Amino acid sequence: MVNTNNYAELAEKARRIRINALKAIHAAKSGHPGGSLSSADILATLYFGELNIDPKNPKMADRDKFVLSKGHAVPALYAALGERGFYEVNEMMTLRQVGSKFQGHPNMSKVPGIEMSTGSLGQGFSAAVGMAIAGKIDKNPGRVYVLTGDGELQEGIVWEAAMQAAHRKLDNLVAIVDLNGLQIDGKVSDVKCVCPVDEKFRSFGWNVINVDGHNFEELTTAFDEAKKCGGVPTAIIAHTHKGKGVSFMEDNAGWHGKAPSDEELAAAIEELGGDN
Repeated sequence: MVNTNNYAELAEKARRIRINALKAIHAAKSGHPGGSLSSADILATLYFGELNIDPKNPKMADRDKFVLSKGHAVPALYAALGERGFYEVNEMMTLRQVGSKFQGHPNMSKVPGIEMSTGSLGQGFSAAVGMAIAGKIDKNPGRVYVLTGDGELQEGIVWEAAMQAAHRKLDNLVAIVDLNGLQIDGKVSDVKCVCPVDEKFRSFGWNVINVDGHNFEELTTAFDEAKKCGGVPTAIIAHTHKGKGVSFMEDNAGWHGKAPSDEELAAAIEELGGDN
């Protein structure tokens, strides 16, 4: 575990995550930049300030586990794992190519550091609840973290799992909602409104913390608070912007699943401070 409260360092890691995610999506000519960019600060905080993991021993018994339930945002996760030392970052530039282990959704049998294969929305959330239950049974000190999108909360399987998590008093489980307000078809509120997300989790018996999902201090504090909350799971509602960091992608549903052109990639990298 890195355990840093150096927010400038976290910001630099998030910047690198954004750049490498975009570069991989551009190379693949396919992928999901919007949700990858909205989750970059969350992933930087997890992988460089929160998770008890060891890149040299990815399967250590008492490790924390992270599940990307919104599996289409995997370019950001691949970038985070690469920055953390699980492999060389440039390996992920084979994203979505035939034969590459870096597929368009996480595959736990191919990429070190991936704890659960995900893609069908809602199933990763349920798997994380199962992992947390297993941890309790085994008396394993490792904690379980799961990142879900707000559009994903339209899936009933999420709420079945949320009810089970509260019933089993899974205080070793933290769910983070990437609440960027957009999904592939437009505004979440227009497609099928899921608000109020915080009150819904509370009604299911969860401890709930609202944060700015791009504020490293708020994210770090929330993860610390979650550890102190006994007897219930914690939901961190992270208010984010889809496409965060690139002006022409921000809050634009059209960038949910579109690869940038050569010119757009160059402009995005320049906005993000350059590829250095």
